[in-house]
Amino acid sequence: MLQIGDTYSEVFSYSQEQVIQFAELSGDKNPLHLDAEYAATTMFKKPIIHGILGASIMSKILGMKFPGEGTVYLKQEIDFKRPMYVDVQYEAQLKVLEINADKHTAVIETKIVDKETGKVNVLGNAHIMHKEKI
Repeated sequence: MLQIGDTYSEVFSYSQEQVIQFAELSGDKNPLHLDAEYAATTMFKKPIIHGILGASIMSKILGMKFPGEGTVYLKQEIDFKRPMYVDVQYEAQLKVLEINADKHTAVIETKIVDKETGKVNVLGNAHIMHKEKI
């Protein structure tokens, strides 16, 4: 059973091939994600990962690991604080903030930090439901 204060973390990264696959799947082919020459002319200086692709690690974690299979993802509040780049190690950090046992719901802080710098790239809260684990 999830308890307030429970935490989970996972280190991950994305490749340029995964960014290309996401662009194809989503239809978001913004050159900011795919064209190094174009991205060099922007404030980012190189291609960045789609924000939603970066944050999608939370779907995997919540649905498969913490709390796991059977999780229903109800809502996600999200702030994109800094860009994410390919082949950089990030750490997804989750922490249970609130639990409503009667409704089997929880609010979980969702954070992505750069492993090297410790700076926050993505910050938000996930609202989930799980009949057996909450």
